[in-house]
Amino acid sequence: MAEHRAPEQHGGHAQQAQHPDHTDHTRRTDSVITLLIVDDHPVVRDGLRGMFASAPGFAVLGEAADGVEGVELAARLDPDVVLMDLRMPGGGGVAAIAELGRRGLRCKVLVLTTYDTDSDTLPAIEAGATGYLLKDTPRDELFTAVRAAAEGRTVLSPAVAGRLVSRVRSPRDEPLSAREREVLELVAKGTSNREIAAVLFISEATVKTHLTHIYGKLGAKDRAAAVAMGYERGILG
Repeated sequence: MAEHRAPEQHGGHAQQAQHPDHTDHTRRTDSVITLLIVDDHPVVRDGLRGMFASAPGFAVLGEAADGVEGVELAARLDPDVVLMDLRMPGGGGVAAIAELGRRGLRCKVLVLTTYDTDSDTLPAIEAGATGYLLKDTPRDELFTAVRAAAEGRTVLSPAVAGRLVSRVRSPRDEPLSAREREVLELVAKGTSNREIAAVLFISEATVKTHLTHIYGKLGAKDRAAAVAMGYERGILG
């Protein structure tokens, strides 16, 4: 009784197992860019999948919720482009980008994140990201960026590009403004942000903004380093 259906069931399952492989193989044509989405938010993944599914020339091969899973899927699915978030529980994007490079995978990585600070931007690019975009990038610009990344061209959001340009400029190319000098002089005297705000009749938030610009122009990480660089470069008495 157990033998008469076994051949049919086995044959049916074998055919179904081969079908996805065949489909994946035939859709990888020159006109289609294949994608892997790596983001810890399901809503973001669903939104991106739907966006690319509605546009011609793209095929989403899979999704991952963290960098570790993303690397494994990239190795298995061999996408053209990986859309990579950066800050994810269970495995961040920077480590994943570095691991993809270490494994020698051909996929290009396009970072898609909400963060554009130097502490996020520079490590991602140094790890090997082809591009860096923010999640508020318009749909058509995202499509264009993915196509460019697939071709190996660097794509940066305007905010990120501006930060990188600022980082590579020498201090002489970008001197401190008069207000920034005032802030630095007060910092050198040990004045707190609140006190600086009172003296200069500005808000504490504005003081912090000035300090951020000062740090960037002097290549300093904190107040002490900024003061030291100020004396070294003759900005302070």
